[in-house]
Amino acid sequence: MSADPITRLARATLLAPFPGATAPRWLLDELEQGLGGVTLFALNGNVPSTEELTALTAQLREASDPVITIDEEGGDVTRLAHLTGSPYPGNAALGAVDDVELTRLVHRSIGAELSAAGVNMDFAPSVDVNSADDNPIIGIRAFGSDPALVARHAAAAVTGLQEAGVAACAKHFPGHGATLGDSHLGLPVVDADLDLLDRRELVPFRAAIEAGTHAIMTAHIMLPHLTGTDPATLSHAAITGLLRERLGYQGVIVTDALDMHGASGVIGIPEAAVRALAAGADLLCLGSREYADSVHAILAAIVAAARSGRLPVERLEEAAERTARLSAWLAGGRPAVIDRAVGLAAARRAVRLTGELSPVRSPLIVELEAPGNIAVGPVPWGLSPWAADAVRVDGATADAAELLGRAADRSLVIVVRDAHRHAEQRAFAGALLSARPDAVVVEMGLPIWQPGSATHLATYGASHAAGQAAAELLGLTAR
Repeated sequence: MSADPITRLARATLLAPFPGATAPRWLLDELEQGLGGVTLFALNGNVPSTEELTALTAQLREASDPVITIDEEGGDVTRLAHLTGSPYPGNAALGAVDDVELTRLVHRSIGAELSAAGVNMDFAPSVDVNSADDNPIIGIRAFGSDPALVARHAAAAVTGLQEAGVAACAKHFPGHGATLGDSHLGLPVVDADLDLLDRRELVPFRAAIEAGTHAIMTAHIMLPHLTGTDPATLSHAAITGLLRERLGYQGVIVTDALDMHGASGVIGIPEAAVRALAAGADLLCLGSREYADSVHAILAAIVAAARSGRLPVERLEEAAERTARLSAWLAGGRPAVIDRAVGLAAARRAVRLTGELSPVRSPLIVELEAPGNIAVGPVPWGLSPWAADAVRVDGATADAAELLGRAADRSLVIVVRDAHRHAEQRAFAGALLSARPDAVVVEMGLPIWQPGSATHLATYGASHAAGQAAAELLGLTAR
């Protein structure tokens, strides 16, 4: 491809994905020609181990000095620990504890792990205010439903990550917490006017900006009062009017993945890329499967739009200037110490007990299968790592009588995950509890549904740390 200035400016806006734990030749060529950076995905095989990830990021830096991004929120959303579960609790657990210094320390350690592996931008924290109980995509990824609580932890998380030399990217602007749909699969609607946004969704973003977040990620959500029929990612009113002008944010604006239906399902990724840049975005996260051919098609669309005047070249120059300022900050280096102990300590403090917990005896652990969302992915969860006898069942098809027979003369522990969102979990748990009211229910999502009579443990997330904290309370493992 040509190395003319417009093409180079356009290329610098792209965060490309790629398969495997070794960078392919096409990607190295793009980096050498000024590609903005990459986004790493566990499902692409980019993170088979921390050692291999470290070698991969070193290889990428031999070609250029790219922005290297990843989704590492802690809790349920982890890429570094996708094989085992995160050693850090997620936002809901930290919000339940409500100790901002603890939140800062947890995120500083997460940042230290990323920095040690060569990753320099984290698509975290999620600063959405989870105001819809049935939200299918945010939930335990939010610090809570109170804007002031979310705001103070948003600031603490940003501070902690950036103390470790990793750029924070607060998301999902202007707020995904009031949605009942998943923007991976459709275009959710938030029917909030500017006054409501000011009082609810925007409070944590203001706090993140005040804390100095180096990046903010847009959401593929439609706000009729602000964006009309467009998603916020493609809306000049949302990105430039609200975020830049009203909130005064001058850092880098990154899109959520453009392969998501909420952004490109109707118009395609190349057109979505052009519109996002025109709206005011600086870096484009393309998604997980947009490899060489797709990258070249997107690049060609941006260049054509710039040459035709549809996308002002000045807009690309602004994006390049902001990214250059980010890169200069990243080059400064701010070493921090990895402290996984703070993650377990936080998870222990987050557990909430309702009812009286009697000693468990040779327990049967029954984990009720819960469908994960796309953001979380297939990360292990539950109590089985600490249990001598654990079984994972589908509440819609499992045999309650058989399980009750196995649990005769033994303690029964029922593990659910966001049971308030899954009728089959509630029904099957209820069937077990009707015969065994002495059973313990462990909720590893949000504890919105609680059975009236059973002893109930809430972990506010399904991280490895959360599982260990619950296992300790149940006597499955020593503390």
